[in-house]
Amino acid sequence: MSIELKVPSIACSGCLDTVTKAIQSVDPTATVTGDATTKIVSVQAQISEDEIKAAIAAAGHTVA
Repeated sequence: MSIELKVPSIACSGCLDTVTKAIQSVDPTATVTGDATTKIVSVQAQISEDEIKAAIAAAGHTVA
């Protein structure tokens, strides 16, 4: 599954690293890219959108 999510709480590359690690803790094969300026995170993973959003939330970030 490929999905793009707006994560308004991302402010820097450190935030992107945190989100990436959170998603990869649920799906180690996930590919995550993002842009702190646009606050868009692109995820290629074998887990559901809800699982991705839950992982992001567990890392302390919000999904719009």
